[in-house]
Amino acid sequence: MGVPFKKIARKDPRKADAVEKFYPQLVTAGPNADLDSIAFKMKEKSSLTLGDIQSVLTNFVEAMRETLYSGQSVNIKNFGVFSLSARTMGTEDIKECTVKSIKAVKINFRPSSSVRPDITSTRAGEKIDFYDLEALLNKKDGEDGGDHGEDPTV
Repeated sequence: MGVPFKKIARKDPRKADAVEKFYPQLVTAGPNADLDSIAFKMKEKSSLTLGDIQSVLTNFVEAMRETLYSGQSVNIKNFGVFSLSARTMGTEDIKECTVKSIKAVKINFRPSSSVRPDITSTRAGEKIDFYDLEALLNKKDGEDGGDHGEDPTV
């Protein structure tokens, strides 16, 4: 179907007298895809069994975590690069700059240009379609008569 968006009103926080403007904000539709659902999609396009694909993906995640935790980045050709970054606290004395200055670590992902979204693409498999979630919901309400248990005479 496409990627839904909703309209969000925001003011520019840098301007005290800013006028509210509306911005489209992408919305996640439905539940998150999990390893099983991704593996099933992959199975449909290959000769591998669902169990084989699930095993490969599970092993891939474990191997990637191990590689990242050993200080390397992971570059997957035509997909992107995974790497670690840290939120740290600065110290005035170099001797105080220790592992205790690391407050949090996160995994970053930089997509390669081959998977980076391109809203100007015209190729069917690469084009992202967007739809206004509110307009779709209003349309569906109109199709079913809009009666949701409410008394229309009130």
